[in-house]
Amino acid sequence: MEFYIIKYTALAFAFVIAIVGHEIMHGLVAKHYGDLTATQEGRLSINPLKHIDPFGSIVFPLILFISQKLAGVADPIVFGWAKPVPVNIFTVVNRGGYIGAFNVSVAGVVYNFALAVIASSVIGLVGEPSGLISLFLYMFLMYTVLINVILAVFNLFPIPPLDGANALKYLSLEFKCHKVVQFYNKIEPYGMIILMIILFTPLSNYFFYPAEVLIKILL
Repeated sequence: MEFYIIKYTALAFAFVIAIVGHEIMHGLVAKHYGDLTATQEGRLSINPLKHIDPFGSIVFPLILFISQKLAGVADPIVFGWAKPVPVNIFTVVNRGGYIGAFNVSVAGVVYNFALAVIASSVIGLVGEPSGLISLFLYMFLMYTVLINVILAVFNLFPIPPLDGANALKYLSLEFKCHKVVQFYNKIEPYGMIILMIILFTPLSNYFFYPAEVLIKILL
């Protein structure tokens, strides 16, 4: 019983730090370009309650967890998302151009990849767990790698409303590839439907393959 309490507590901590930090980074980079929207709305706080999205932070991770358990997966991996930090992208573009908007878009992904690399490095220093505290730390670091890699790869999918789609859109505007922008404007209303099809069909195996490779490297 102790083992499972430690395991799922470590999972919960790693999950919250991954999704909350992801959103805060969007707001911090936007602030760098003069947009104070997130600051004024109190969304740069590390208080998780300010960032919880009922579906993305609770319902969706539970669906993933339960569905994997029912499928016989011994150690389910969950991911999700927090409530998006408000960004006035017009302010960002005015101060930093479309490259500034691109930087805001990828800030959360960069945070997740950086956190995964740091956790991977620390695991090597911690070594095999020998007590309850070291077991919690080991599992927390392991889940930090897993969740942050999966979250980063997921957000890089070039499908609206994910960060990858926004980043590609702003790069296209910077280099005047207007057909790409027009394409994204057309498919934006169907973005969530496309994502659900990918996540809950065998297509997910192909889309998350880069995450599997990175996790093997880091762990």
